[in-house]
Amino acid sequence: MARILIIEDEAGIAESLAYVLRLEGFEAQQAARLAEGRAEAPHVDLIILDLTLPDGSGLEFLRQLRGVAKTPVIILTSRDTEIDRVVGLELGADDYVVKPFSPREVVARVKAVLRRVTPEPEAPSVGEQPIQVDLGRRLVTVGGKTLALSKTEFDLLACLMAAPGRVFTREMLLDRVWGDAAVVTDRTVDAHLKAVRRKISALHQDPDLIETVRGVGYRAREPRPERSTAR
Repeated sequence: MARILIIEDEAGIAESLAYVLRLEGFEAQQAARLAEGRAEAPHVDLIILDLTLPDGSGLEFLRQLRGVAKTPVIILTSRDTEIDRVVGLELGADDYVVKPFSPREVVARVKAVLRRVTPEPEAPSVGEQPIQVDLGRRLVTVGGKTLALSKTEFDLLACLMAAPGRVFTREMLLDRVWGDAAVVTDRTVDAHLKAVRRKISALHQDPDLIETVRGVGYRAREPRPERSTAR
């Protein structure tokens, strides 16, 4: 059972997150202050971190944590603090969620992050190598080979890979990657993801790791179960 630490001073948010996490089989702990969070951080598998807390900055907590541990962190931030999201990812956050949010969305992201950081028991078969997204270094590898991406291509792929199987509409991707201020169209998303697929294909991997959901948007394909070799 994975242990999740929620560092959030708004009791209603923390309690709703903890409730849904426990329903999904996680062990959830709550801390309303950074001092409590620092004491519990060494004993958990993932941290959900609010950036504005009564006794300090969540970003500074993350900076200090990354100096001593690689514990996965999902940051909670407000829509109008884009700089906090950017700095959080640069400091090594594994994902972020924008307030207001659905607790179940957070749980889905927790599961996705834990899948990414949990070691695979065996190497996957040739042709089904996973995409690895390192948000801290802004690096993507496919089958052990580096995927050369532009900043926007990386952000799009990271968004999709954060929740494999989840469908993102073009509007959602525009909002998460370009933000409200950018003047771009749905076709911009299509063009960038076409380029990502082409680059994945150039590494002799399946470009349909990023799937088009006709009339809706895009999703990252969930890992396929390995085929049995028993006869």
